[in-house]
Amino acid sequence: MSRAGFSFHHPIAFWMGCALITAGVLSHGPMFMMGQHTHWQMVGMAMTTEMWVGMTIIPIGLALSAWGMLPRAPTGMQPGMGAPLNFHVADGVPLNRAHWTLVTVLVVTLAIDVMKPATLGFVMPGMRAEYGMDSSGASVLALFALTGTTVGSVVWGRVADRFGRRSAILLSALMFIGTAICGAMPSFGWNLAMCFLMGASAGGLLPITFTLMAETVPARHRGWLLVALGGLGTSGGYLLAAGAAAVLEPMFSWRVLWLLGLPTGALIIVLNRFIPESPRFLSSMGMHAQARALLARFAGPGGRVERDDDAHPAPPVIDESHPVLGTRDLVRGRHAAISWSLLVAGTAWGLVNFGFLLWLPTNLTALGVDAAAASALLARSAFYALPGIALVIWLYYRWSSFRSLVLFLGLTAATLMAFAALDALGVRSASLTTATIAALLISVSGVIAMLIPYAAEIYPLRLRGTGSGVIAASSKFGGILGAGLGVLGFFDHFALSAALLALPMAASALMLGRSGVETRGQRLEEIQARFA
Repeated sequence: MSRAGFSFHHPIAFWMGCALITAGVLSHGPMFMMGQHTHWQMVGMAMTTEMWVGMTIIPIGLALSAWGMLPRAPTGMQPGMGAPLNFHVADGVPLNRAHWTLVTVLVVTLAIDVMKPATLGFVMPGMRAEYGMDSSGASVLALFALTGTTVGSVVWGRVADRFGRRSAILLSALMFIGTAICGAMPSFGWNLAMCFLMGASAGGLLPITFTLMAETVPARHRGWLLVALGGLGTSGGYLLAAGAAAVLEPMFSWRVLWLLGLPTGALIIVLNRFIPESPRFLSSMGMHAQARALLARFAGPGGRVERDDDAHPAPPVIDESHPVLGTRDLVRGRHAAISWSLLVAGTAWGLVNFGFLLWLPTNLTALGVDAAAASALLARSAFYALPGIALVIWLYYRWSSFRSLVLFLGLTAATLMAFAALDALGVRSASLTTATIAALLISVSGVIAMLIPYAAEIYPLRLRGTGSGVIAASSKFGGILGAGLGVLGFFDHFALSAALLALPMAASALMLGRSGVETRGQRLEEIQARFA
């Protein structure tokens, strides 16, 4: 890997693999274009030979690209075995052009990632109509997608810790391209399989972008930029999904929203020249020349990395001289308490976001608010909640990282209890309901905006990708539980469901309040020293 961690071990193999994946997706084009004679409905059509060939060469291309891109460490080296570098990892430098370029590219990458699951809500009506399904049948698709994101978050975290952060991001983008064929699948069964794989590719990208950012941005600016990255990327992803649905779906049906995986995944691949490998990961692999060159790039216009001396002492060296360990190390030893608190927080968030909020419009109608007024109420509350992201960034940067997360976990629990009280007491006030919904949206968005960035800061190098991925997976797992409880009718009992969901939220706030460590303005090595 040359050019300071920006190129590939075998670039020809990588680009040949990309060409095979793209060809495999394009081979489904003729089948899709046949749909123009049937109003883009393809249900019941027989799959062509070209489609079967395309489905065969896509995994071959993925394997070839992976072989060409994955870094080759010195013989016998594994992540965590390299000796630490004897100079600062660009932690004390101001933000410069290299940092802002990386931030911009990762915002685009994260927006594309968020767009994938956000698109699910826009394809459901058209898919239900084409396949003649009821709501319970369509919910199976959401279940497969959420399961895919849960699995992907864990798997890609392991890939990032074993083969590098950049490699995990680009492999995920290649899977975006390959699973775009979901839009040309004529049967619902194939849609389920491709939606699972699409979810798996999307689920891992989010925690890995935070991991790469955490290991590249100077310590002083790391916290607020991580939170801002999450807020901007999430908002951008939902806007992209909504815009594509509004513009393209009327012309080409719901299927085109899945086919967008080809151009959006290709965009990430094109931007790879601006996505470096993590200097800490390169150093841990014994690739010191590449790590030094990359650090010099982020050191500013002078291109110098400040060496340690008496005036600028080195950060504490944490023992990382052993290979990557398993996920079990997240929930035992010195990180066990904080891992369990974040896992409970992630699961509780998923229950609220994919359960309580999903059924909130229905429950508002049951409380006497008509459907149109309920939608307007939610839209107005969402608008009022927008400034909450700015508040989250300010608190995380100026006050405290883990205390800010504890505050928003507690606020979510309190808001849920307020909903339970409003229903139990029979209160019917539009202004009070709007304020409570806005408070819930602010608190819920604040929790997820801080949860994964905080996880990306607290784990050691050898487990940072895995830890971020597992915490992200817990939020998706909570979503699976929320979807299952919704099918069972749990959220029909408005007051009871609100009160019960407040319990794990409150529990996670108490657990994190006891086990959390401060990360604001701290070097990653200093954060690990707190656990030691």
